[in-house]
Amino acid sequence: MSPQNTSRRLSAQVLNHNVDALNGLNTITSYSTPRLEATPAALQHAYQTMLALQQVETERLALYRGAADAARLAEWDFHNAVLAMKEVVRGQFGSDSNEAQSIGLKKKSDRKRPARPKAMAGVS
Repeated sequence: MSPQNTSRRLSAQVLNHNVDALNGLNTITSYSTPRLEATPAALQHAYQTMLALQQVETERLALYRGAADAARLAEWDFHNAVLAMKEVVRGQFGSDSNEAQSIGLKKKSDRKRPARPKAMAGVS
């Protein structure tokens, strides 16, 4: 048997089958085993531990999503503030000023005028 890859998550279907198997084991009254990890008490403990850690994961995931939303909104607030600052600099100093260039805007005089396409002469 190849070693188990514990870095991937088990599917919900596999976990549901495992829970069904544990519930089915509870109906067997004559079950006994020398393997400590397969005793009913150990199985119940592992199940309760899994549920508790899944709950912790869900709570932390909710906190993460909230923090990600707050960071995203802060990024948009900063972006909108920078856009407003650029508009103020352009309005106060002009589109062709060194101040506009210093905040990353291209000077109006540095822009190339669009070239008109040359007409083809003597096409027959």
